[in-house]
Amino acid sequence: MAPAPLVAHRFTKEDEDDLVKIWTAKAAILKASAQPPAPRRAAAASAHPVDRLGLWKTHNEDQLPAEMGALKARLGAAEDPSAILDTLDDYLEAKTTAAGSTPTPADVALYEALAPLVKTWGPDERTGELGRPHVVRLVGFVEKNPGLYGLTVPEAEKVAVDPQEEVVLSYRPVDYEKLEKEQKKKEKEVKTGGDRTHADRTQAAAGAVAEKAAEAKLEAVSGDKPQKKKEKKEKAAKPAAAAAAPPPLSPAMIDLRVGHILQAIKHPEADSLYVSTIAMGDAPGTDDTAEHAGQTCRTVCSGLAGLVPLDAMQGRRVVVVANLKPVKMRGVKSCAMVLAASPRADGGPDDGHKGPVELVEPPPGAAAGERLVFDGWPGEPDKVLNPKKKVWEMLQPAFTTTQAAEVAFDAGLVKELGGRQGLGRLVTQSGGVCTVPTLKNAVVR
Repeated sequence: MAPAPLVAHRFTKEDEDDLVKIWTAKAAILKASAQPPAPRRAAAASAHPVDRLGLWKTHNEDQLPAEMGALKARLGAAEDPSAILDTLDDYLEAKTTAAGSTPTPADVALYEALAPLVKTWGPDERTGELGRPHVVRLVGFVEKNPGLYGLTVPEAEKVAVDPQEEVVLSYRPVDYEKLEKEQKKKEKEVKTGGDRTHADRTQAAAGAVAEKAAEAKLEAVSGDKPQKKKEKKEKAAKPAAAAAAPPPLSPAMIDLRVGHILQAIKHPEADSLYVSTIAMGDAPGTDDTAEHAGQTCRTVCSGLAGLVPLDAMQGRRVVVVANLKPVKMRGVKSCAMVLAASPRADGGPDDGHKGPVELVEPPPGAAAGERLVFDGWPGEPDKVLNPKKKVWEMLQPAFTTTQAAEVAFDAGLVKELGGRQGLGRLVTQSGGVCTVPTLKNAVVR
C-alpha cells in the first residue's frame, strides 16, 4: 500500500466530533467515577516518549516515516509488544497524527503495524483504564480518511473503530462527606492544639479538689481564710494597628505566564468552548492542578470554538492569566484564561471576539511558566485576584496591540490610574515581546 502524495484537507465538524469522542472517552469515565485510578505506568518526564524506544534521535519530522517504519518492524518482532505500545500511546496523547496535526507517510507505517493488533482488542484494551486510546484514535483517523494517504482498505480488513463503544469501569466509592468532616476535625485540632485526653481532665479535676480541701483545713485550724491569689492586672489593650494601605492599581497585579497546551478538546456540554490541558509552571501538588503526561497542568475553558481551529490549539504556546479565581463553565472547572486578540468594534472598544480571532503568541523559546510583564510596570502579582475589587475588569480594557502587532498595555485607557499615560509592551525578563500574527490596535482578552 504505497502512500499517494498528501493533499490539503480541512476536517468537517462531523470528523472532529468523531475523533474527540475517543480522546474524551476515558476522561469522561474517570470524571464520572468516584475515585480515579493510579497512573497506568510511570514515564520519565524529561525524556521524549519515542526516545525511550531508541527512535526519533534527531526530532526531525522528515525522518518520521523511516523511524515509524523501524517501529513497525520492532512491533512485528517483539514477543510482547506491551511496552512499545504503552510508550507509543504516551507519544500520541497530544497529537492527531504522528507528526502532530499534519498527515504524513509515517501514519501509514503505524497503521499497517497497529491495525491488526487493535482489531483483536476488546473495549477494555482500547479505552479502558489500562487501555491505549490514543493508539486506537490514530488507527481510526487513518481508516476514516483513506484519501489523505492514498489507501484502499477492504471492508473485511477494517478495524471499525466505534467512538461510541461502551467501557464500564468500577472504582471503590469514596464517602466525600465523611472525608470532609474528618478534614475539618483535623484542622480544628491543629488550630486549638488538640483536646486534652481523659487522663488529663481527670488529673486536673483531682488537683482542684485537693486544693479546695487544703484551704478548708487551714481555715478550720487557724480561723483565717487563706488569701486569694492576686489576680494579674489585665494588660491594657493595645491600640489596633493601622490597616495597611492597599497596593496601587497596576497591571503587575495580573499573573501573566507562558502556557503550553498539551491537549485541547471540545467541551462536552458547550459548542462554543474548548477544554484545554495547559502546563504553566505550577509546582506539583498545587491547588487546582493535575498531572498530565509527566507535567503539572491546569484545566482551562476558552470560548474559542468556531474561532480558532481545534487542531491549531494542539501543542502550541500561549499566554495565560494564571491568577483569576477558578470558575465552573458548564460543569467543567476552569482555572486560568487564554489570551486572544480581536478587532475593535467601529462604535466601541470591544466586539466580543465576533470578528477574526488570533491567539497571543509568546516570544520564541519562552518556556512554559515563564512570567510576562508590561514594560514600565514592575511588581509581583496577586496570588488570586479578588473578584470584588474588579482588578481584571478595570485593567483589561487597556490590553491592546500596537501597529507592529505587539501586545501592550495602554495606561491612558484606565481612568483609575489617575491620568498616567504610556504604552508598555508585554515582555519576558530577557526582553522578548509577545505578539499576534496580524491584528493591529486590537482588543486583547
